[in-house]
Amino acid sequence: MLTITSDIDVLARFGRALADPIRCRVLLALREAPAHPADLADALNVSRTRLSNHLACLRDCGLVVTVPDGRRIRYELADERLGHALDQLLAAVVAVESDKTCPDAAEKGCC
Repeated sequence: MLTITSDIDVLARFGRALADPIRCRVLLALREAPAHPADLADALNVSRTRLSNHLACLRDCGLVVTVPDGRRIRYELADERLGHALDQLLAAVVAVESDKTCPDAAEKGCC
């Protein structure tokens, strides 16, 4: 059942998805084209089990959906606007010095 979530919940889910490099790679791959899990695992050079866990997270976050494709399941972005959002995030350049971390990294666990 679909529910309406607050803006904060939506951003938190998106942030949780982007917090892991493998999930970022999956989203970027799916931005290009829908894919089957086995093909994604091969393309991203990760085990199928590990990929399955990340796909489950992305499904739970509402960012990807499964589509029956014959006897297989195909994954795609839940909404084409997510691809545009990823493009916009990639276009937004954040300047970070390679030898610096956030001042609050130790206490907040970021960076």
